[in-house]
Amino acid sequence: MGGRRVWFITGAGRGMGESFARAALAAGHAVVAAGRRVADVERVFFGERDVLGVKLDVTSTADASSAVEAAVGRFGRIDVLVNSAGASFKGFFEEMSPQQVGQQLAANLVGPMNVTRAVLPVMRQQRSGHVIAVSSGAGLIGFEYSSVYAASKAGLEGWVTALSAEVAPFGIHTTIVNPGFFRTGLASPASLVWPDAHVDDYAERSAAQRVWWQSQDGQQAGDPDKLAAALVKIAEEDPPPRRFIAGADVIALAERKIAELREDIDSHRSLSVSLTFAE
Repeated sequence: MGGRRVWFITGAGRGMGESFARAALAAGHAVVAAGRRVADVERVFFGERDVLGVKLDVTSTADASSAVEAAVGRFGRIDVLVNSAGASFKGFFEEMSPQQVGQQLAANLVGPMNVTRAVLPVMRQQRSGHVIAVSSGAGLIGFEYSSVYAASKAGLEGWVTALSAEVAPFGIHTTIVNPGFFRTGLASPASLVWPDAHVDDYAERSAAQRVWWQSQDGQQAGDPDKLAAALVKIAEEDPPPRRFIAGADVIALAERKIAELREDIDSHRSLSVSLTFAE
């Protein structure tokens, strides 16, 4: 699937989204760089002829519609959608307020749905397209102090897996990307969101978790520019992969998940099989 294509990338003003946009540009593609503050996006890509900066808060359906309309008005089509915008809320579940739960799901699950809903009519009309959803290792296996974040990513994966079958007849492909720890700023003080509530029973563990997460900023093993180049490469494949496990650390997580599922099946196989009506 060679040739110049139009990439629509959310969260393109910084971090992983910026790396994706720069890699697509370097490969000769046009980019719709979407971000909550369009001035920041335009500053990042100042002077780039093949970039259109658009305002997009993914939790706003009005923003999503306007951004897609602007993209089609400028470039005439959208070939690759990368849902990379997101947020990272940290905390034990009991310490997360209902408002924070809603905000986390809005950013990481409902937001990509909003943007994809706006883009799909364009791709259906073209009878082609590629929807890429950036998940996480937490989409495969949830970890403590990230329970609500894990819920948002696991939900994202369930939705995209089902969506894939729904849009395949229109020539539209989907790919779930599971990155490990990358140096994207997601663990920076400006990005991490801590719990609203305080529960004494969790206090000691919560304090230790905060120290650990703060220590990760800038120390992650993954290179976001290498991930971006890999994403451009797999987007050229026909068909592209349904899932891309991005990083040795997440390969280990995926293999652990497979082993755990096998163990769960085998531990109660006879009981499970007995639940089926006899022929």
